[in-house]
Amino acid sequence: MSLVPGIDEITDPDVLASLSHDEAEWAPVGRAVAAVRPRSTDEVAAIVAECARQGLAVVPRGAGTGLSGGANAVDDCVILDLSKMNTILEIDPGNMLCVVQAGVVNNDLKAAVAEHGLWYPPDPASAPWSTIGGNVATNAGGMCCLKYGVTRDYVLGLTAVAGGPAGDYGTVVRLGRRTTKGVAGYDLTSLFVGSEGTFGVVTEVTLRLRPARTEPTRTAVGAFGSLVAAGEAVAECTRRGLLPAALELMDKATLTAVEEWKHLGLSADAEALLLAEIDTPGAAGEAEAMAMADAFTAAGALWAESSTDEFEAEQLLAARRLAYPALERLGSVLSEDVCVPRSAIPGMLATIEAIGARHGVTIATIAHAGDGNLHPLIITPTGDDVARGAAQQAFEEILAEAIAAGGTVTGEHGVGLLKRGGMRRELSPEVLAMQSAVKQTLDPRNLFNPGKVVGLP
Repeated sequence: MSLVPGIDEITDPDVLASLSHDEAEWAPVGRAVAAVRPRSTDEVAAIVAECARQGLAVVPRGAGTGLSGGANAVDDCVILDLSKMNTILEIDPGNMLCVVQAGVVNNDLKAAVAEHGLWYPPDPASAPWSTIGGNVATNAGGMCCLKYGVTRDYVLGLTAVAGGPAGDYGTVVRLGRRTTKGVAGYDLTSLFVGSEGTFGVVTEVTLRLRPARTEPTRTAVGAFGSLVAAGEAVAECTRRGLLPAALELMDKATLTAVEEWKHLGLSADAEALLLAEIDTPGAAGEAEAMAMADAFTAAGALWAESSTDEFEAEQLLAARRLAYPALERLGSVLSEDVCVPRSAIPGMLATIEAIGARHGVTIATIAHAGDGNLHPLIITPTGDDVARGAAQQAFEEILAEAIAAGGTVTGEHGVGLLKRGGMRRELSPEVLAMQSAVKQTLDPRNLFNPGKVVGLP
């Protein structure tokens, strides 16, 4: 087929199959009729208008690094691959903002703004590969979000190709503004952030920036005899009012998997490690790092220390970023993304261990522990259907326990396909009805990423 003349189109079955799913190995995948690679907002508008004319669903895709099936094809859809829309359109140091196309890679943006003495803080583990459009679609967080916030906190405005009640699909809308303040009308920009492409296709984003961090960071590391003890240390840090730039947890299974793969020289003797990154400058930063180590010790750490050794810190942070691909080498991975109140972390970690034991499945746990965002990774032997069934039961139980603890079924990965059932259990019928009403208003023909989040057929 030729959807829109002059726009790159892919129909080769093998290439199309590779573009039809993200990294959520356990999420269902439909059969797309084609994929297209636009290079501008106008081209996206033309594609969306033609898809609407032909009644074809549109599934936006960035780099395909998602972990919830949010970019997975549905039957008879067109995959809208935005990876070629990778231009940084503007960097404005005077106003500390930038304007980028949706396909710009997170780390590429960080490097570009750093040349102007600026910093873009959101840093998901997939930052070397994930795109700003995908980060916006899922409201991505990362290690620095404890202190500096998530993607939504940095989106000033965006350009999207939308539909609407009149059925005028392909309309270009510009939401938000370039000013630091502004309350004219509803906050439609924030509505689009985290909507996973179900309201329209985000093509450009205006982002606020921060001054670059120039001081060396300090680290505090604590080793613990159990996951629960590490969780108690997180709660202790919260009680003491400590706010590091990042506070990350890795269990022994994760550290072992990374070390066996990359040989970073990590010790995996303890059952869990906590790593705090402190970027407060000067003597105050040194005192904060020592206070973190003291909190770890008070909570029962086997050992704890603070350091200014940047190499050591980077090795530990690298291990945290490599956790998912390292564990993927061991089998099929079903990734969780629950978030609980920080006071509930110890109990939730104990519950996760109990669920794994009850179902006889291996669970490796990593976490953005400082904000309660836990990532239990359920690992099963490839091709073992019995283990797969047990893992799915464990997955659903973890969701239920997170809700019972006052938490949520997804902190940053998004609902996509994997978490629709959990979302329905978390939200009230009234709230679910409101969500469906918004979707039906902005996308009355249900063409934008159908089946995701609200689950409309």
